[in-house]
Amino acid sequence: MKYKHILVAVELSYDSNVLIDRAVFLAKLLDADVSFIHIDGTHGEIYPDMVDIRIDPEQRPLHVESMDQLHEFADYANYPIKHFIVGTGDLGEKLKAAIAEHDFDLLICGHHHDFWSKLVSNSRPIINKSPIDVLVVPIDD
Repeated sequence: MKYKHILVAVELSYDSNVLIDRAVFLAKLLDADVSFIHIDGTHGEIYPDMVDIRIDPEQRPLHVESMDQLHEFADYANYPIKHFIVGTGDLGEKLKAAIAEHDFDLLICGHHHDFWSKLVSNSRPIINKSPIDVLVVPIDD
């Protein structure tokens, strides 16, 4: 299968650079588009809509420091980012909506190999709800 549009689930951690590197590598091999998504689930669904900050950079669904770090990820990629979707709430549900709207065909997410991730994994709900292929990249702690 040839992937045409890769979606990368980034968190507010520079560990996301590992995922970005993988996505850009694959995108160059496959001549695919790359998009990012960040859903902040720490405070529930404060902002019900998802915002594409590539299309509307003035929107700030998160606080300024978080938005600055997200923009750093786009710069770090050194590759055209087609969409950068930002929102709040349940990551699995927001991913399903974004995938349906933008026709992504590969989702890249990370999985930490630490004590807490063995108890509570963010990857599992993503895998269980994703309607597209998922590449889970191990992130060593």
